[in-house]
Amino acid sequence: MPWSITELEAPMNPVVAFVVVMLVWTVSDFVAKKTQSLLSSLFVASIIFLIGFLSGIFPEDLLSSSSLLALAGVVVGFIIVHLGTMISLDDFKKQWKTLLVGIATVLGIGVALLVAGWVFGPRISGSTADGYAQAIDFVVAGTGALSGGTISVLIVQDAALGVGLTNIAVFPVPIAALQGLIGFPLTSIILRKEAARLRDEYRAGNIEAVVVEEKDSAGTRLPDALTTTAGTLFVVGLVVLASLGINNLTNGVLNTFVVALVFGITLRSLGIFKPSVLGGIDAFGLMMIAIMILVFGPLATVEPSDVKALAFPLLLAFVFGVAGIAGFSALVGKLLGYSVPMSVAIGLTSLYGFPGTMILSQEAAKGAGETPEEVAAIEGQILPKMIVAGFSTVTITSVIVTSIIAGRIGTG
Repeated sequence: MPWSITELEAPMNPVVAFVVVMLVWTVSDFVAKKTQSLLSSLFVASIIFLIGFLSGIFPEDLLSSSSLLALAGVVVGFIIVHLGTMISLDDFKKQWKTLLVGIATVLGIGVALLVAGWVFGPRISGSTADGYAQAIDFVVAGTGALSGGTISVLIVQDAALGVGLTNIAVFPVPIAALQGLIGFPLTSIILRKEAARLRDEYRAGNIEAVVVEEKDSAGTRLPDALTTTAGTLFVVGLVVLASLGINNLTNGVLNTFVVALVFGITLRSLGIFKPSVLGGIDAFGLMMIAIMILVFGPLATVEPSDVKALAFPLLLAFVFGVAGIAGFSALVGKLLGYSVPMSVAIGLTSLYGFPGTMILSQEAAKGAGETPEEVAAIEGQILPKMIVAGFSTVTITSVIVTSIIAGRIGTG
C-alpha cells in the first residue's frame, strides 16, 4: 500500500487537509505564473489531485476534511452574483451570439458522438436481448456528461439505473471527473492566442478602453454600513437566498445560479451594487479558493478500475466530443462574427463551466496585458463571453438536451 497522508493522523486532521490543499494551490499558481498561464493553475492542480487520489497519497476525504468544499457550497452563489456585477447590462444583451454558439456546441457533441457510435458501436456494445448497453446508450451518456455538469450526469444515471444499465450509470462519472484535464489546457492555449490578438487590437485603437474600477464603495446606493465585509456579505447573501427561492418556486426551471447572475447584472445596472461587488472585501480571496476546490471534488471518486473498464468508450467520447465542440462552435461563431479562437474557447466551456470560465479568462488577460488598462480591456472582451457561455452550455442547454435524450437509454 502506498504511503498516504492519512498515516499522519487518522481521521484526517482538518488543519492538515487545509494546509495540503493550500500547498497544491500554491504550487499550481506558481507554475501558472512561471509559464505565463500556458499551464493554467486549474490544469496543474487537477493533475496533482488526480495523481494524489489515484496513488493513495491523498485520502478520498482530503477536500471535505479541509472544510473548503462545505464553504464552497455556501459561497458559490455569492461569487456568481459578483460575476453578474462584473458585466454591464449592455454587455449581457450583446451575448446572444455567445448563447447561440453554446447551443451549437452541445449539438456538436451529440452529432460527433453519434458518428462515433455508428463507426465503433459493435466494439463498445453487446446484445440488447442479453441486457448489454448499446452504442446509443454511450452516446446519450457521453453527450450529457461532456456538455453538462452534475445535473446532467444525475439525469443520465437515473435513466440508466431505471433500465438496469449500471455501466452506463458509471460512464459519466469518469468523464465528469477527467474532462477538466482536457478542457483547461486547451482553453488556456486558445485564450492566450485570443488575448494576444485583443491586446494588439487595443493598441491599434480598435477596442474601447475600459475604466479600471477603484475597489471602494463608490458607485453604490447602499449605506456605508452595508459596504463593509460583513455588510456586503449580508446583502449579497439576501440576493442568493432570493435566487434559491425562485429556483424552488419554479422547481428548478429558473436555475439558482442563472437567477443569481441576472440579479447581479440588474443590481449593478440600478446602481445598488458597485461593479465587482465582492472586490476588495477581506473574505473574497478565500471564497475564490473554496469554489475552485469544487472543480477537483469528482477526482477523489475516480477509481483506476473504472477508467480501465471504460477506457475505449472514454477515449472515443473525448476525441469525438472535442472534435464536435471545435467544429460546430468554430463554424457558428465565425458566421456570427467571432474569431475562431474565441468561438472554440466558448465551446470548450462545456467541459468545465464555472469557475473555470472566470479563472482562465483572467489568467489569459493577465498573461497578455502589460498594463492594468490592457488587462482590463482584454478581460472586458473575453470574460462576459466565457461566463455566458458556461451558463448557456452547462447550466441551460445541456440540461434541456439531456432531459430530452435520456429517454433513449435502454431502448436499443
